[in-house]
Amino acid sequence: MLPESIELIIVTPERQLLRETVVEVTLPGAGGCLGILPGHAPLITELGIGELTYRAKSASEPVYLAIISGFAEVLGDRVTVLAETAERPEEIDVARAEEAKKRAEERLASAANDPNVDWGRAAVALQRSLIRIQVARKRRGAPVSS
Repeated sequence: MLPESIELIIVTPERQLLRETVVEVTLPGAGGCLGILPGHAPLITELGIGELTYRAKSASEPVYLAIISGFAEVLGDRVTVLAETAERPEEIDVARAEEAKKRAEERLASAANDPNVDWGRAAVALQRSLIRIQVARKRRGAPVSS
């Protein structure tokens, strides 16, 4: 018989962000999104930059978190996420994320003319800022800018 719920544990180098019993989890895998339900086959995967969503047993709406790189271990009754960074929407400073987005876009725009610009690093900075803005705005019900 399959379990009805999964224990979701999310830790970063600084803290344990979450330990909760949930009924579903969606992870931002390095190669795409992974949907996890109770009884999922065991796996270990690399995480990319994206949204982690989960739904608690008694909740109808999912909860969104911003995840920046890391690894996840999935067992039939537990998902453990070891993330470089994990943030709840209310922890995200949208103005700071918007500024980071602007700086990254400016670096990328100047990369064609400036050989000193690290294009890969600027692209990752842009991706990080965009996911933080996206998650923060979902919580607040505001539209997501592009």
